[in-house]
Amino acid sequence: MEDKFSDLFIEKKMTIKNAMKMMDKAARKILFVTDKRKRLLGTVTDGDIRRWILADGSLSKKIDRVYNTSPTYLKKIDEGISKKEVQKIVLETGLESIPVVNNTGQIVDVLFWKDMIKGDLINPRKRALLNVPVVIMSGGQGTRLDPFTKILPKALIPIGDKPVIEVIIANFLKYTSGAIYLILGYKKEMIKSYFDNNPVHYRIQYIYEGPNPLGTVGGLGLIPENFPDTFFLSNCDTVIKAGYDDIYALHRKNRNDLTVVSSMQHFVLSYGVININSDGELKKIEEKPEYDFLVNTGMYVIEKKILRFIPPKKPFHITDLIKEVKRQKGKIGVYPVSEKSWLDVGRWESYREITKDFFAE
Repeated sequence: MEDKFSDLFIEKKMTIKNAMKMMDKAARKILFVTDKRKRLLGTVTDGDIRRWILADGSLSKKIDRVYNTSPTYLKKIDEGISKKEVQKIVLETGLESIPVVNNTGQIVDVLFWKDMIKGDLINPRKRALLNVPVVIMSGGQGTRLDPFTKILPKALIPIGDKPVIEVIIANFLKYTSGAIYLILGYKKEMIKSYFDNNPVHYRIQYIYEGPNPLGTVGGLGLIPENFPDTFFLSNCDTVIKAGYDDIYALHRKNRNDLTVVSSMQHFVLSYGVININSDGELKKIEEKPEYDFLVNTGMYVIEKKILRFIPPKKPFHITDLIKEVKRQKGKIGVYPVSEKSWLDVGRWESYREITKDFFAE
């Protein structure tokens, strides 16, 4: 088998945290659990890890806690494998990759539908588009990108040959046919002028905050009364690489009032951390400890009914809305994505890290 698949193989003793890192590096959303002879034992997907995280599982546990021990696979035969056989499995299971094993169970090949899409295979992820509107908060000053944003609004910060807001909209249009709403404030004329002078195939509707900034979600109080009950909300500097239809499905299945898309972030302190007792004596020094956190990406699915908590024409932030929803006994869910599936364009450090790999299909 070709070496290009070797980074997809893991053993049962690997931790879930390290499996996540490997999955991000391979950018395939699946790993194959094998023994030392490369015999297939199971598979682990980003969905398997997501369910483990949502169940508050520790990332230091071994991968055998989450992987699928009954994977779908093809058996290599002398006559080869027909495209029709692969198509049947892809359409029945929705899998994006299928391992091929020999008579002893060793993986000898991996078939990816993206590599075969030039033929007559059907994309297993191709589903009917959601009819869900998208609201993009585009009124902030982007002070974290100063002095860049003294010239441009952060929504127009370039990512390759497009402004970031076009990249965000393009990601949504892969999954939804709903209307696109931009809530504008700072340098609103420049944003509107950009779209007026660069015609696009989708329709944009503008909502203006007025002269005073309304915070991260205060502008939602200005959306029309006949607005649909459920919608996506995104900051204009948040790029998420994920299945938006899966995010929406989880939101609806769990009957959430608000779903926060989060990213698992790994941090390593550069120093030894000192622990002391109540007498001020040293208990221990933990050298360069590592921590994992789910952080807010700035993308959400929201039910319109919770907008009644937003005061009219006053600054109001997402943290305020979350507190009020919880106080009113509403339900707030979380959809985690991996560290490499989120790009925060609003920070110089993240902006400098932008690579073609992030946007690769």
